[in-house]
Amino acid sequence: MRESPHRRATALRLHRALEPIWAPRTGWRRWFTTTNNNDIGQLFLCVATTFFVIGGILAMLIRAQLATPGSAFMGPEAYNQVFTMHGTVMMFLFAIPFFEALSVLLLPGMLGTRDLAYPKLGAYGLWVYIFGGSAVIIAMLMGLSPDGGWFMYPPLTSAAFSPGLGADVWLLGITSIEVSAIATAVEIVVTVLRYRAAGMSLSRMPIFAWFILVVAVMILTAFPPMILGSLLLETERALDWPFFQVENGGDPLLWQHLFWLFGHPEVYIIFLPAAGMIATILPVMARTTLLGYGWVVAAAVSLAVLSFGLWVHHMFTTGIPHLGLAFFSAASTLVAVPTSVMIFSWIGTLWKGRVRVELPMLWILGFFATFVIGGLTGVMLAIVPFNWQVHDTHFVVAHLHYVLIGGYVFPMIAAVYYFQPLLTGRASFFRLGGIAFWLVVPAFHVTFLAVHVAGLLGQRRRTWTYDEGQGWELLNLVASIASFVMAIGFALVILDIAINTFAGLRGRRNPWGAATLEWAAPASSPNYGFASIPIVQGRYPLQEDPDLAVRIARGEGYLGDASRNRRETLIVTTTTGKPLQVAVLPGNSPLPFLLAVVTSTSFLAPLVKAYWLSGLALLGVVVVALVWVWRLSPARPEAPVEAGHGTLLPVASETPDPPGWWGSLFLLVADGVHFGSLVFGYAFLWTVAPNWPPPSYLSADLWAVALALGGAAALALGPRICARAIASGRGISVGLPVAVVGALALSAAAASVMLARPDPASHAYDATLWLLAGHVAFHVGLVLIMLGYLALRRIAGHPVRLGEARIVGLWADFAAATGLVALAAAWLPGGLG
Repeated sequence: MRESPHRRATALRLHRALEPIWAPRTGWRRWFTTTNNNDIGQLFLCVATTFFVIGGILAMLIRAQLATPGSAFMGPEAYNQVFTMHGTVMMFLFAIPFFEALSVLLLPGMLGTRDLAYPKLGAYGLWVYIFGGSAVIIAMLMGLSPDGGWFMYPPLTSAAFSPGLGADVWLLGITSIEVSAIATAVEIVVTVLRYRAAGMSLSRMPIFAWFILVVAVMILTAFPPMILGSLLLETERALDWPFFQVENGGDPLLWQHLFWLFGHPEVYIIFLPAAGMIATILPVMARTTLLGYGWVVAAAVSLAVLSFGLWVHHMFTTGIPHLGLAFFSAASTLVAVPTSVMIFSWIGTLWKGRVRVELPMLWILGFFATFVIGGLTGVMLAIVPFNWQVHDTHFVVAHLHYVLIGGYVFPMIAAVYYFQPLLTGRASFFRLGGIAFWLVVPAFHVTFLAVHVAGLLGQRRRTWTYDEGQGWELLNLVASIASFVMAIGFALVILDIAINTFAGLRGRRNPWGAATLEWAAPASSPNYGFASIPIVQGRYPLQEDPDLAVRIARGEGYLGDASRNRRETLIVTTTTGKPLQVAVLPGNSPLPFLLAVVTSTSFLAPLVKAYWLSGLALLGVVVVALVWVWRLSPARPEAPVEAGHGTLLPVASETPDPPGWWGSLFLLVADGVHFGSLVFGYAFLWTVAPNWPPPSYLSADLWAVALALGGAAALALGPRICARAIASGRGISVGLPVAVVGALALSAAAASVMLARPDPASHAYDATLWLLAGHVAFHVGLVLIMLGYLALRRIAGHPVRLGEARIVGLWADFAAATGLVALAAAWLPGGLG
């Protein structure tokens, strides 16, 4: 349909009104103050790609060393650092941040919203990732890399066997990166559940939104065990608390359990976004719709659930009881079922459509040829007798690369080529991408098929050289030559994308003829995303309503009026997509950058023993966070606003469940998993570790038990009193003191545990008691800060909203519940004895 001049004028006026509201600052300040998802996503993507290049260079160093037997290219110390950093960079600094970057860029458009739920949180997560990743890379360039492998098994990585800063840099730097990942995951979950186009029910969501929702929940539940393990190992290295020292009641196997509770779900955290991209791109390339949408969603959820029951298959050679071996072997083979559902759905989609082999489709075909092989070798590794034979050989290395490169990198390259016209507004002109494909994929198979065979012939992984006459010489030489060809291909991919981004011809909107909402926005996407929030009636809105993009641009959706001169978007009901609230998003701000600086300083200052600086930085975290929250809360109550189509909607900050309540809820999911991992570690040491029981157990005093019970009850009751008082128009002067008294009583009970066992370095039992009590004290401290914020709002004459009281109530309930569990766990062994 040809657009009339009047329609074009209306759309142009709305664009000119919206663009200044959403535009970032100009000059160098832009990147330090922007909160726009386009800017954050682009910077995220560039940094992750840089880390991919660094990881690739390290891989080439490894293959150069292994090309010939007895190579003098690197010594054992340098080789150990290189292979440790290669795995670290690829797994932690590239794989997860890269798909998070694409999600930040694409998800608002797919869902029909203007930005993610927490723009400042997204910017904060980006800068923490940059600082943590940069610290790890700078340490490598200074020769301070760890050399214990990217899995960091103790006792090899303990202070006795890995002196120096290498392991500490890894533990603290990677922990800060995982904090960044959790921040992004919270933002993604809330965005998918609440920030969507009007009428977009769960069953109408684009398939990638389902996959990324599942992945974000997995991050919230898989990363906390790893964070706990890193903190335990760093505490042991810094303070000599013996969590992994057998002679003092610790057990190195605890690290393996915590690491692989994260490590194996991470494989699926990496694969599922790639699968979501395939499910998005493949139907468009086949000019049809996805076959079995509901089955694919169910398969993604099933795969996520099953992934948390597989971690022990990385530990088959550690003396696991036979019943446990049988269970985890069966669970490991079972994951082939939901994976097969996805594969057959994609094959069926190709079968019912008319396939065009464009460049994105080529890379997806490369995925099929590679990932299926990686999946089959995974099933082989799930069989215990075979696993025993090839454990710690290059067969495992080859399997891992088939899954991660074939199952992740190839689909992500397809996604970048597919979405490049949308993100840049330019069509591909230079044709290096096709040449790169035919270099990368065959060379990849030559490389890692040879590595598979070398592993079957007994070549051990993580060894810096090998002797002649083993039968591995030709295999390693072929693998190394092919790996350099593959590296040239990947370099051509990056060069091709860069050239077409900056020098390609201006292209038309939606060159692929896709039917999903992201293609309704102008290319490249403006800062505000959509001129108005779309109204959708089905799963493929552009197919069902070809004129939808024009009507969105004219402001005929929701919030198509810029007269309030602020950044607004729509919040909908979770299941049906019915308009519910108007969210007012924050503008440009340096606070995310400042908070990332003080957060990273608190993590990294202990590397140089500057504990005073770390404490000062933690104080800075509190101050910046309080300023951040204060500025988010309006100084005056606001009435419902006109959202369009004759609908009055409340502003989100005035509701009982504001965005902060939802964010806190999912952040507490991660916090709860962290606490559960701590209790699991305590139970593991208690029941499995050598040199238990300790010389004596802690006995509970009645006064401490009374303080804990009374304090937890008052802490949970206080915010409820505040919430009821606010709802009825009264003050919070009663509820606040009740909550403060409860918090102080609960913290006193926790302090009694520490005072009763004053030497946490004497035994793993004492160290664990300090951690349990520290968990209570830390969360009580958080609640006290929040209560202080409510009091300051009251003193300043600003309204204390019901939603704010309910947010504090969430954290208070969590502190009270986990506090009672932690103290009960501390006192239980003494009571039983």
